[in-house]
Amino acid sequence: MQQIIKQTWHLAASIICFFLRLLYGILGMELTAQAAASFLQFAKFCIIGVSNTVVSYVVYTASLLLFQHLDMFQAYDYLAAQGIAFVLSVLWSYFWNSRTVFVARETGRKSVWKSLLKTYITYSVTGLFLNAALLYLWVQVLHISEFIAPLLNIPFSVPINFILNKCWAFKE
Repeated sequence: MQQIIKQTWHLAASIICFFLRLLYGILGMELTAQAAASFLQFAKFCIIGVSNTVVSYVVYTASLLLFQHLDMFQAYDYLAAQGIAFVLSVLWSYFWNSRTVFVARETGRKSVWKSLLKTYITYSVTGLFLNAALLYLWVQVLHISEFIAPLLNIPFSVPINFILNKCWAFKE
């Protein structure tokens, strides 16, 4: 399985680098190895982010439907569902980012727990506080469906998450 993942990342990296070289060539610029590596790292983060979004949305929707069926949390069921989705999706994100995007040199038990804790703190900034505030805005103020609202948060949270993960949670 690990070999398939490596081959998939290599294929994706080759395709991305091809288009980057093409774009840089059109702009009359030279694509440096450092620029390509940074872009590929962000691209991997975004690809994992897509899977993380799917996990989060499925957990959020399932929780929301369950709460509505059981008549739990009433007017704030979407916030409770968001909390559950947050916990599970951050764990998913940490697992994949630590193995493919921000590969740590230290692999000791202490460093794993430290980076996992930092990841939860990092995602708390966007996943709990920013997303909860935006959900409240979308649902309560703008009356957007609570099923659509989490998708509107993505352009706000992804860049912030990448920077916080790269510069702090997984910093070597």
